[in-house]
Amino acid sequence: MTVAQVAAASNLVLIGAMSAIWLRNYRRYGASHTLAYLVFAAFLLVENVIWLYLYLLNDAFVGWYAVATPTIQVGMALLCGLETLALVAIARITLV
Repeated sequence: MTVAQVAAASNLVLIGAMSAIWLRNYRRYGASHTLAYLVFAAFLLVENVIWLYLYLLNDAFVGWYAVATPTIQVGMALLCGLETLALVAIARITLV
């Protein structure tokens, strides 16, 4: 669960950094694809806030996760980790 928590928190930081750049660029240029990036970032932001809430504050979810099979635990952590890798790739392009 710690891996998933760290991945979700990392995702929020990456999304926040990229969103700031995309918002600045959208205000400057008004390009529709930049607006699409902002919408995409908003959905990912909501998703990761929900994950962090579930992983950190929702006792029912934490209890379920603790007794879930290792396959489910690894799978959920892997999904968050893969999202982090995808965001790192996009951040590398955006922030450079």
